[in-house]
Amino acid sequence: MSDKKIHLVIVTGMSGAGKTVAIQSFEDLGYFTIDNMPPTLVPKFLQLVETTQDNDKIAMVVDMRSFFSEIQQVLDEIENNDGLDFKILFLDAADTELVARYKETRRSHPLAADGRILDGIKLERELLAPLKNMSQNVVDTTDLTPRALRKTISEHFSDSTKLQSFRVEVVSFGFKYGIPLDADLVFDVRFLPNPYYQPELRNQTGLDKAVYDYVMNHTESEEFYQHLVALIKPILPGYKKEGKSVLTIAVGCTGGQHRSVAFAQRLADDLANDWTVHSSHRDKDRRKETVNRS
Repeated sequence: MSDKKIHLVIVTGMSGAGKTVAIQSFEDLGYFTIDNMPPTLVPKFLQLVETTQDNDKIAMVVDMRSFFSEIQQVLDEIENNDGLDFKILFLDAADTELVARYKETRRSHPLAADGRILDGIKLERELLAPLKNMSQNVVDTTDLTPRALRKTISEHFSDSTKLQSFRVEVVSFGFKYGIPLDADLVFDVRFLPNPYYQPELRNQTGLDKAVYDYVMNHTESEEFYQHLVALIKPILPGYKKEGKSVLTIAVGCTGGQHRSVAFAQRLADDLANDWTVHSSHRDKDRRKETVNRS
């Protein structure tokens, strides 16, 4: 057996969530790629690769739906192989977006050939839920263009160092637009004073100093922030130890423009002193308002 270390990424997830784009992206990154590998053949293929394949980076799309009863045994075999650095990339998307994609391509869902597309999606989601929980990387492609998905994969898997790294994603969002699907930890700051009701601050965001100061200068804001940091910092080493490569922390307010942005950015800046951190503000620039905003 060769002493080389093989970096293996298994790409799986919901049908229509972008697996084809993903495997093409891995090929562009120099990975040896395979599409639609039956899970039961994965261990045998890896044995062959260890003796014959020069490329130490492999990505394969594996359809788990028809073989799910055997997948745990296959994953155990892979995880017990000391010559592998193994990750699962699970691609997901909101049901409404998956339905829209199937309608656009005029394809039927593989689990609902004779029924409604949504029925097939719901069944597939139930079948894949345990696998999603096992995955070290879950990417929500609902709002991602193919180009954005390729960029995301490049950021995660562009070299072997990143395959072994741990990164924190801090994202702000608005509850009225929905909780980010890929969030691991979600915190709600809607109880804090809202800059929206200050006319001079309404059209600014939490990245603007005036809004940031307004949010953070309240006693309840500072107290909550200190509790939040005290909760998050001690648990990050545990996530890294368990092999999670990306931890997504989501901070939400009503519209995702003021309070959540200020809190998320401050948290990201603080965590960046000790960890690799990336911050984003999903709904910062959405201006659509509702009557009952609180």
